[in-house]
Amino acid sequence: MVEEAPAGLMDDLGDRAKYVRADVTDESQLTDAISVAAEGPTPLRFAVSCAGIAPAARILSRGGVPHSVDLFDQTMRINLMGSFNLLRLASAEMVKTAPLEDGARGVIVMTASIAAFDGQVGQIAYAASKAGVAGMALPAARDLASAGVRVCAIAPGVIDTPMLAGVSDEYRVALAGNVPFPRRLGYPEEFADLALFIGQHDYLNGETIRMDGSLRMCAS
Repeated sequence: MVEEAPAGLMDDLGDRAKYVRADVTDESQLTDAISVAAEGPTPLRFAVSCAGIAPAARILSRGGVPHSVDLFDQTMRINLMGSFNLLRLASAEMVKTAPLEDGARGVIVMTASIAAFDGQVGQIAYAASKAGVAGMALPAARDLASAGVRVCAIAPGVIDTPMLAGVSDEYRVALAGNVPFPRRLGYPEEFADLALFIGQHDYLNGETIRMDGSLRMCAS
């Protein structure tokens, strides 16, 4: 889907950046976006999947109403299927490129969550989707080893992203207070730094790396 980038975004990203909007659950849109990313003299060598939603709903509400199947399906489609779509389509583009000296063609980083391991009350759909992402890392790395494409996943803790934009200041303070050290929310830049580190570290493959200040989420 070709459209103008949000105001000021391209100024922040620089001249080498490209903006293409795509629905990660839509094969055609994502294929087009990857094609645009691969255009030009520099081939596609690095891809990060981080589209996601985090709805809150229990299996049964306090009134006994069952969890919405549509909400569960939407969460799985965006978080898990979206990650799989990028994984398969980006790797298909990467294998078209000439290998580097060590046979490497590219790196794909997916975004899981500590909810994959420490899912809280009301996170059944989110935790299941992120557990699926974490579960893909090793078999994906094994599948793509012969193609020279490495795959890892990052499992962030509580990160100060737009996903937390709607919560109160009191809740943000409470979230940060549960982190052993450093006692704060994580920064998006720290996620970016870790993704780049994975891209540069040739011997990291098939791993899901927690980035959470040693936080282990309680039940609620």
